[in-house]
Amino acid sequence: MSGLTITVWTQSAFKEDFWGELKSEASLSRTEQQDTPQETALDSSLSHICKFLMLCVLAQPGAYTDGSLLGLIELLCRAGLDVGLRLLPKTDLQQLLLLLLDSIQEWPGKLRQLCCALSRASDHHHNLLALVQLFLDVTPRSRQLRRQLSLVIIARLLDQQGTLPLWQEKAQLSSLRHLLSLMRPSTLGQYLGPETMPPGQEKQPKASAQLDHKVCYLCHSLLTLAGLVVSCQDITPDQWGELQLLCMQLDRCISTHIRESPQAMHWTTLKDLAAQTYIRWQELLVHCQPQAQYFSPWEDI
Repeated sequence: MSGLTITVWTQSAFKEDFWGELKSEASLSRTEQQDTPQETALDSSLSHICKFLMLCVLAQPGAYTDGSLLGLIELLCRAGLDVGLRLLPKTDLQQLLLLLLDSIQEWPGKLRQLCCALSRASDHHHNLLALVQLFLDVTPRSRQLRRQLSLVIIARLLDQQGTLPLWQEKAQLSSLRHLLSLMRPSTLGQYLGPETMPPGQEKQPKASAQLDHKVCYLCHSLLTLAGLVVSCQDITPDQWGELQLLCMQLDRCISTHIRESPQAMHWTTLKDLAAQTYIRWQELLVHCQPQAQYFSPWEDI
């Protein structure tokens, strides 16, 4: 390793070089292999860059400031949302993100800053969900980020950022319960923006069907994010009651408001997700049930 020289980039310099390198790598790959699809060339280029960056971080641990690491994480997440990569595995990118997270020195002090930056990486709920899923559920830091980021994104999509104690870890389940009450399909249309339904077209069948699909899609993303908030929690017996209320809220506000029909299979898909989420939460209830809640035949003897 004595002959190896690792360059420590500044955040601004790296941003300028990153996209140029990505484009040149993809262009070179297409020149060498004319039969290779553009998406595969892009994926290969990003993979090479991720491997090089992993080498940089491993070779000089501590050489990068927290600010540089946060900026790099945000930049990589935006690159991972490229439409050309949507159906391709992102193993190298995900491994690099885990390494960068573990390299942040001031943790969890930088968690809030990172969540705020990532939650603004896109305005579409599909992209924000995909961004959360870039972080694997395998390390304590990635689990904490997935949980917190999912909650922040839900609050942002429902315009509730400033009304809930999102950053209090013990209040996350209660905050999620409040957010679930806003996920009723009948009221979600107001969070899609005025451009979704042009004035005067509310009663047109085609426009109404499009809005119906968009509401269902938004509810599906929100419910998936809610599932990530709970699954990344280490549920303790003292949270049993809060999780039970969460199950009741899920059934009351979402499951019972989904209208199924043979002409609207997208709602059936959403109802299936709600049922699967409810079952998983019920399983967590069984595993974290307080000792006093178990029936004991010897209690009165």
